[in-house]
Amino acid sequence: MVAATRELPASGYALEVDGRLKAEFATRDGARAGGVELKKRFPRIYDAQTNAREEI
Repeated sequence: MVAATRELPASGYALEVDGRLKAEFATRDGARAGGVELKKRFPRIYDAQTNAREEI
């Protein structure tokens, strides 16, 4: 992984979170692995109104 950028990459792949690019990867498989890792670190959605958590 390389540091996040503000511009769209000219080549390769990037993870986008909340409309911002967070990491760039040379391969699609690398980007997919990065996305899976992110999902592992943040696997739930919290609903403050109902005080409930939902697995992604």
